[in-house]
Order: sequence, then C-alpha cells, then structure tokens
Amino acid sequence: MNTPRTHSPDHASAQTLAEVDPDTLRQIVLLAQNELKRRSLAQATLRPPKVTRLFQVPESVKYLTPAQIDTWAKAFHTWVQSAKDQRTRQSRTRMWLLFQLLRHTGMRLGEALELDDRSDFDLTKHVVHIGQDAPREIPLPVELADLLRLFFESPMSVELRGQIFQLDPGYVRRIFSERGKDTGIPRDLLNPRVLRHSRAVELLRAGVPMPLVDTILGQAPQPQSAHYVSFSDADSRRIMNHYIQTTSKVKTSARNIFIGQISALRHGTILTEVELTTRAGLKIVSVITRDSFENLGLTEGMTIVATVKAPWVVLIKDGEHMKTSARNKFCGTISAINKGKIAVDVIVDLPDGTKITSLITDESAKSLTLQVGDSICALVKAFAVILTVE
Repeated sequence: MNTPRTHSPDHASAQTLAEVDPDTLRQIVLLAQNELKRRSLAQATLRPPKVTRLFQVPESVKYLTPAQIDTWAKAFHTWVQSAKDQRTRQSRTRMWLLFQLLRHTGMRLGEALELDDRSDFDLTKHVVHIGQDAPREIPLPVELADLLRLFFESPMSVELRGQIFQLDPGYVRRIFSERGKDTGIPRDLLNPRVLRHSRAVELLRAGVPMPLVDTILGQAPQPQSAHYVSFSDADSRRIMNHYIQTTSKVKTSARNIFIGQISALRHGTILTEVELTTRAGLKIVSVITRDSFENLGLTEGMTIVATVKAPWVVLIKDGEHMKTSARNKFCGTISAINKGKIAVDVIVDLPDGTKITSLITDESAKSLTLQVGDSICALVKAFAVILTVE
C-alpha cells in the first residue's frame, strides 16, 4: 500500500503512537548511569567501545533479545521469498526493508514513513539523514545499504521513487504483527516501538556511550550522561562505525553471497560474461545467457548480488600457480573445518577479509589432508555464479 505525504489529524496521531515514550527510555538511561561512571567515559573518545556488563532492564520496558529479532527477521524474509508474482514481491520487499531500517536505526515509525528515498539516503557513505523534529545522521550496516541500493535501482521501483517508505502506519503495524505470529514471540512485542526499545538496549549493552545512544534515537540528552562526556560528530561516526562493522561481520561472514557493482560486460552471440567487483575489491565473473542478461536489465555500474552454492566451490591445495579452466580462483587460508558423517564444511579466508565456504565429501577432505591454517585455493566456474537483481 502506498499513501502520499499528508499532515492530517489521523496521520499525526498515528505518528505520535509510533514514538517511544521518553519516560520508558529514560528508565533504561538511568539504570545505566553506574555503568557509565565505572567505565570512565571521559576517556571513551580515545578507544573503541567495549562490551559492557549486563544491566537490569525494568520489567515495564518491552524489548526483544537479539535471538528474537533474528527469528522475526527470518519469518519476514520467508514471507518475502514466498511471493507468487513480481508485484507482490515488490510490496513485501518494501515492508521487509522498512523492518530492517527500523531494526538497525532505532528511528520512530513516523520518521521512517516520512523518508524520501531520493534525498534522505547517502548509500555511498552508508547513512540515512533524518531531518524532522530531531535532525540527525544514522549510519547503516554496509549490507543493508547495499540491499537498499539494489531495491532503489531495480526497474520495479522506478514508479515508487521518492515514496518507497510512505506506507500507511496501521497497515505497517498489522503486517509486523502477522509476520511474527508463528515465531513464539509474544504478540505485544511485535511492533515498531519495541524494535526501537530493543535497539536502545542493544546499543547500551554493546558499550555504545549513553549520549551517543540519545543522539541516534533522537532523544533529548539526559542531564546525567551529559555531565560525564560529550562527543564530536567525528567521534560519534567512529564509534558507531566500529560497532556496526563488528556486529555485521559476525552475521554475514560465512555465506557465499557477494554484493557489488558490475565492473565489466563482454557479449557473445549466445552468452554474456558479467564481472562483479565487491566493495573489498574482489572480482567475481559470471556467464549467463543473453536472454537472462536482457531480462535482468544489467548495465555497468549497477549493483547486483552474486551467489555461489557451497557444493559448487572446488578446493585445490598448492593451486596458486596452477592453470585451470575455472574462471574464478580465490586463494587464501583455511579458517575452519566442520566435519560431518558424509560431508565437510570448509571455510576459506581471503586476504581482503572475504570468506568463502566449500562443502566437500569427507573422502575428499581426507585425500587433501586439510588442516586449519593450510593455504588453499577455491575454484568456481563462471556458470556456477548466480546473479540476482531485486
């Protein structure tokens, strides 16, 4: 559903309902003051944040654990993937991206619904600008910024540009609640306000300083925390980028999904070769049919997703100087080996920090005598690289 911007009484009341009660957040803030004193936050600008000891959240404050948020997010993603047609998928993807935006920024629902996707996002710098009652800049995880760019640039989003997030607040709350109804999460926790509370608790427990949490959430600074420390814009960006980079790596390190931009195209009579370059500089080549190329509407500079299934990744020892027909060869070091009765999961760390997972038989693992720390090359045929445009 899509509604234009209005300032009608109904819209205003819906936005007010979406805002967090300042008293609720203040309870969290006050209970963390002793933690602020213990960590001597006057020195915090000189070092990255450290994980705090747990503090008690009052029973009156409703919030979700990280595990509950992940469960809810997976239910959302399954709902998107089950769409039967392109129009339904577009509608569901908008809602899923809104969920991710609220989950990672802690912004109010009313603020999110007023965003202009043409002017309020700087996806090159991975930030979203909120310019309403509490103007501020909030950093985004790189993966989320890439997903947003992917959707914004997709052909099916052209007619929505400028109003992608302008949805009816009542409809948003209903969909949020419905997506979590089979997860075992209490129904009264399945709403945007609780996501905002959860982000506040998550940031505080991760060691993000209290004044910075206030700034991110658009709350008036608490006098108690302001007494101990203040942060420049540069300090704020450094601390939040450190936190976001640390947490996002943990959640995405072991998947053969690569987001990047098309850096080169080579056309043949039947096939087209597509070269993708990730943000880290890794180049991945895929070969697809001309029909697929035209259906996807690919152009140089376009952001796309390359996926490689783990069983399609071939491992070769001492293969750095070996000639091979595989178009993609990535050499690195084995960082983990997970053994099963029939198959073995091998994770390879590349020099740029990228991780590639290969699934091979236990007999193949034995013949290669694989050990953690071994140098190894991962080979992927260009025909095995699947390209996706959301």
